[in-house]
Amino acid sequence: MSFKKVILFIHRWLGLISGLVVFIVSVTGCIYCFQDEVQDALFSYRKVEIQNKPFADPSHLKQIALAKYPGATATYMYYFGKDRPAAVIANIPKRELTYIYLNPYDGKVLHTEEITQNFFTVVEYIHLYLLLPAKVGQMVVGISVIVFVAIMITGIVLWWPKRKSDRKRSFTIKWGAKWKRVNYDLHNVLGFYATAIVLILAVSGLSIAFDWVTDGIYKAGNLGKSYPSEKIEPKSDSLQQVTGATRLVVDRAFAEAQRRSPNAEMFLIADNSGKSETINIDAYAISMRFGNSDAYAFDRYNGKLLKYLPNVKKSTGMKLNEYNYDIHVGQVLGLTGKIIAFTASLISASLPVTGFIIWWGKRKKSKKKKVKPARVMA
Repeated sequence: MSFKKVILFIHRWLGLISGLVVFIVSVTGCIYCFQDEVQDALFSYRKVEIQNKPFADPSHLKQIALAKYPGATATYMYYFGKDRPAAVIANIPKRELTYIYLNPYDGKVLHTEEITQNFFTVVEYIHLYLLLPAKVGQMVVGISVIVFVAIMITGIVLWWPKRKSDRKRSFTIKWGAKWKRVNYDLHNVLGFYATAIVLILAVSGLSIAFDWVTDGIYKAGNLGKSYPSEKIEPKSDSLQQVTGATRLVVDRAFAEAQRRSPNAEMFLIADNSGKSETINIDAYAISMRFGNSDAYAFDRYNGKLLKYLPNVKKSTGMKLNEYNYDIHVGQVLGLTGKIIAFTASLISASLPVTGFIIWWGKRKKSKKKKVKPARVMA
C-alpha cells in the first residue's frame, strides 16, 4: 500500500468515526460566535444608562440580589461595564445556578435567569459536553477534536497537487461542473482555505478540555521557561482580622482594584468563603473580553493586598492562556475575528457532510464494479 493510500485510509476512517461529533461541535460554535451581539439586540437588561457616580459596593449588590432567596450564597459577581449591568451568580437551594442582573449604580434588579434557561448557555453546553455528564462529554469532544486535527493535516497531504499545472484548479471550486464534482471541490478547496483557522480554533478548544494542552501552550509561549511567581496562590491569615472597620473588606478590595486599574472596563470578583481563601479580583481592559487583565488577591480578613499581577508583567504563556476564550470565539480581533471564526466553523461543519457524500459515492461505485455480468445462454 502506497503512502498516499495509507493517508487516505486514515483520513477516511477517522472522518467517519468523528464526523457526527465534529458536525455538532462546529454548528454550535457557529451559533455561539455572535451570542453577545444577538443577546444585546434582544434583551434590554444587558444595557444600562451610564451615571455620573461610582458603582455600588459589591456587598450591597450581593445583599440585594440574595434578599429574596433564603439560604442562597454567591461567590462570584461581575461588573460588566459602565453601560452594562452587574451580575451576582447565586447558588440557590433546589435551583440551578442563577444569574441575578442588577443596575451597578443603584442596585435595582433588572433580570433573573437560571443558567439553563439561557439558549446560548445550552448551546455552549452542547458545544463543550454534548449535554452528556461534564467529564464524559468533555472527553468525547476533546478526543474527537484531536482526531479532527489529524484529519485536517492528512487532508492537506491528500489535497496537495503533485504538479504546478494542477495548483490553479486545486484552489478553485468548479461551480459549473456536475454536483459530485462541486461537492468534491467544496470538501477539498474549502477545507484547505479553512485549515489554519480551524487548527487555531481546535487547539484553543482543546485547552478548555485538557490541562495538558493549557500547560503546553504556557510552556510554548514561554519557550520552556517557568515563572513560578505567577502561579503562587496566597492565603488569608485569620489571625490578622481587623475589627471595627467601617467598610467591608470586599468593598475596600474592589475600591483598591478600581484605583490601581482605572481604565479597566469589567471586573470579576471571587469572594470565596474558605478560612484561608482570598478575595480575588480580575480587572479586564475591555468589557466582555477575557484577555488583558490585571489580577489581585486580597486577605479576606484585613483587606491587605497579597498579590498584584498586572497584565504587562505576565509572561507570554500566561497571556496566551488568558486570551484562550477570546481566540476561540474570534473576538480577539473584534467583529472581524468573529466573522472569521464563524466562517471557519461553518466550513468545519460542512466537511464531515461533503466527506461522507464522497465516501458514499465511491462505496456505491465500487459495489457496482464487483457485480458479475449474467451468463448468456448459447
